[in-house]
Amino acid sequence: MENNIIHVDIDAFYASVEELDNKDLKNHPVVVGGLSDSSIVTTANYEARKYGIHSAMPIFMAKNLCSDLIVVPIRRNRYLEKSKEVFNILSKYSENIEKVSIDECYLDISKNKEDSVDIVKSIMKEVKEKTGLSVSVGLSYNKFLAKVASDWNKPQGMKIISIEDIPNILLDLDITKVHGIGRKSEKRFRNIGINTVEDLYQLSEEFLVDNFGKMGHELYERIRGVDNRKVTPYRERKSIGVERTFKSTRDKEILHNYIERFSRELSKDLKNKNLGFNTLTIKIKDSDFESRTRSKTLKQTIISYEDIYRLSLELFSEVYKNESLRLIGITASNLVDLNMIQLSFI
Repeated sequence: MENNIIHVDIDAFYASVEELDNKDLKNHPVVVGGLSDSSIVTTANYEARKYGIHSAMPIFMAKNLCSDLIVVPIRRNRYLEKSKEVFNILSKYSENIEKVSIDECYLDISKNKEDSVDIVKSIMKEVKEKTGLSVSVGLSYNKFLAKVASDWNKPQGMKIISIEDIPNILLDLDITKVHGIGRKSEKRFRNIGINTVEDLYQLSEEFLVDNFGKMGHELYERIRGVDNRKVTPYRERKSIGVERTFKSTRDKEILHNYIERFSRELSKDLKNKNLGFNTLTIKIKDSDFESRTRSKTLKQTIISYEDIYRLSLELFSEVYKNESLRLIGITASNLVDLNMIQLSFI
């Protein structure tokens, strides 16, 4: 199998951007996060990681581990700006890019005629020269192994995993390195003495399927070098909404019930996709098939069902003229990927 899948991960991204913009932070332990002690660490640079500090750790705990720790507030717009610079460079090497988050992605370079190793080296060199940021890159023949490879020797690391390396190269890895093993399944495995990939390798496919269902089959294959997931480019959605036709009515209680139900449905859809939004539009259609809409854009990102319902009722009161309605629709636009918003607890 050809090694034509690349995983790119920007090293300690938020902290690296802060060091890039403020040279005085270089060679000091730095974390990006909320400024109160009850906030959490979003990103720790490699100096801070030497003290055992990691993301999602409370700031007060990080300070206890390192008295000289420097805490820098989150600057989301700046990180989005630098992320775009990196992804613009990557787009020159492949049209097939799957963006996983603000600082990592997969590339399928099967259509690129250049040598795959040369492509990796060019990516690392060009990103460093043009953005000032370093990336760690993994190269393999599937997504799982490419991800494992990019994490092998950070920062600014490069690793190739070929089919000839399987399974030996994986055996000593902790089970948390296997895609698909989350906190719950990790706990279940450790409870039965399964801590490494080598331990996992001893389990039969039948056992894994009986205890973990479809994921058990995928885990069995994955640690044997089989991962059939394709690199799938993310197509940014412009809007997401709920719209229904119903028996014509002018009963406000019934119409409000529809709005409440649609708000819950929209909230659930957004939550499943980890999206928020800034603009809400309500659409109504009367019994004569005449349509009207009303929209509102807010500065803050809307996430909760309560906010959706409240805003929907507000817009409805502005657009509704006591006529009999046969359709109501609620649409969220100006979508925001919540994966790219790091929340701090204040």
